[in-house]
Amino acid sequence: MKQTALIVGAGSGLSSSLTNLLVRNGFKVSIAARNTDKLSKLAEKTGAKVYRCDAGSVEEVQSLFRELDKNLGTPNLVIYNPSARVRGGIIEVDPLETQKALNITCFGAFLVAQEAAKRMVERGNGSIFFTGASASVKGYAHSSVFAMGKFGLRGLAQSLARELHPKNIHIGHFIIDGGIKAAHRPERNDPGDDSMLDPESIAETYLQFHRQHRSSWGWEIELRPWVETF
Repeated sequence: MKQTALIVGAGSGLSSSLTNLLVRNGFKVSIAARNTDKLSKLAEKTGAKVYRCDAGSVEEVQSLFRELDKNLGTPNLVIYNPSARVRGGIIEVDPLETQKALNITCFGAFLVAQEAAKRMVERGNGSIFFTGASASVKGYAHSSVFAMGKFGLRGLAQSLARELHPKNIHIGHFIIDGGIKAAHRPERNDPGDDSMLDPESIAETYLQFHRQHRSSWGWEIELRPWVETF
């Protein structure tokens, strides 16, 4: 029987690499995003089923999983990718924009994890993965909003690992510590020396993590280019 996967916050870059890799490895993949227009080419190429969902909305996340119940069943693997940045110093940063960003980066992850866990615990297995960043473990000046969201995401993942690993649900938090190369963004073009993270290689790590034997599960991994200092 084919394994199934849901990627929330799908788009170009890492989400696209994950979708392509999982499909190549026999997964039936569903992808969800607020803006589904950007997913048409990926869906056409891979056969992934597209869902519109605002991950920060309780109603929309619950509706997404009800649709999955009908069309896909409980996914074997759920990956939460969305995040939002609001740059600025503490004095001038907009409180309402901050609230929106935290809703996407952290609260949405809670909502998706909650719906996935309800179903996976009942079935008795599954994996729930979260995409973190350098800001998951390091706070930077003028980036307090992003750090709040990513620190919260990491705390959620760590707590869920301790709660759900004993129930045979694998939790993973991936600290992406560096820039991911992207052909559609000139500032993210790799000069050819592997100084930027390759999304295909990151995706491979997610799949390897999902396939870990439960006798030696990890809950977190940091990924960075070889030139990165830390």
